[in-house]
Amino acid sequence: MAATGKKYREAFKKVEAGKNYTINEALSIVKGSAFAKFDESVDVSINLGVDPKHADQMVRGNVLLPNGTGKTVKVLVICKGEKEQEAKDAGADFVGSDDLVKKIQGGWMDFDKAIATPDMMGTVGKLGKVLGPRGLMPNPKSGTVTNDVAKAVKDLKKGQIEFKVEKAGIVHCSFGKVSFTQEQLVENFISLIGNIIKAKPAASKGKYLKKITVSSTHGVGVKIDVNEALEVIK
Repeated sequence: MAATGKKYREAFKKVEAGKNYTINEALSIVKGSAFAKFDESVDVSINLGVDPKHADQMVRGNVLLPNGTGKTVKVLVICKGEKEQEAKDAGADFVGSDDLVKKIQGGWMDFDKAIATPDMMGTVGKLGKVLGPRGLMPNPKSGTVTNDVAKAVKDLKKGQIEFKVEKAGIVHCSFGKVSFTQEQLVENFISLIGNIIKAKPAASKGKYLKKITVSSTHGVGVKIDVNEALEVIK
């Protein structure tokens, strides 16, 4: 723990207090200051000028990152009939219907994403209390309740991520790995922020993007200049 603390303090010294960095500068610091023995994720925290307590200010969507997430995603599909083969052919890791629902009810959770066809949502609804708190409940808005299961599976495997504003008006996402090149991280970041901007609710007044902070899993937070980010994304 002492060694880890020392490494964190050394990384912290690379960040100038109160300074907002360009996208490239910030991601360079994140890559250069990561010290964990594993390939850390690169995360972003975005403070938005919305009040999620109001339904018309909810921000939610998904984005297919151009360079993926760097993670292997286990995808489960709950469907019946010909859709089962369609899901398997697309690369789904687990495919089934009532049998999978019972397995999950029994405590099995060895998957990262769940997809369901609309006709199965009556059955899948039984899993709301299990999947909901983990952010795994299939939802039409995130593209995980669909009849086009092949596309949904392929997109999740390629690196599609979902973003959703939390109660405090903050969006948290991982958009790559420290091992990614600078260019890959920048491309993923711009794609993610661009989609969050497109998802701006009409009811949101005033400044929408208030603060953007990037970091690695165990690294220091680095603030990005919001105005510079907006210029790059235009």
